[in-house]
Amino acid sequence: MSDTVATETQGVHVEERLLDGTYVLQAELPGIGSAKDVEVTVTQGFLFLRAERGMESPETRRSTRRYGHFTPLPAGAKEDEATAEYEHGVLTITMPVSVSERKTDRITVPVREPLSADKR
Repeated sequence: MSDTVATETQGVHVEERLLDGTYVLQAELPGIGSAKDVEVTVTQGFLFLRAERGMESPETRRSTRRYGHFTPLPAGAKEDEATAEYEHGVLTITMPVSVSERKTDRITVPVREPLSADKR
């Protein structure tokens, strides 16, 4: 089963999915030259990524483009087993998720109408 969620923050298009016990995040980082320009950290249940592209030209002198994104990890994610690969402008981060630690219960939260002024 795979649920894919796509988001965009600070110029980063990100797709996240959980597939066969593995969390996968793919981020498009156009113009980033190599993996050394990308930083991925995981801490306290959150994944953070940063990337920076710098260019110099006679017209602009120096131009810098920074990308950033953070996202909460699914319950049961094995943070210490995360891997990352950067190829052709796409960063792919994978991490196993322990199915036994994942909460699978679905909780429905009731939505009620607000109390009118005369009922208060």
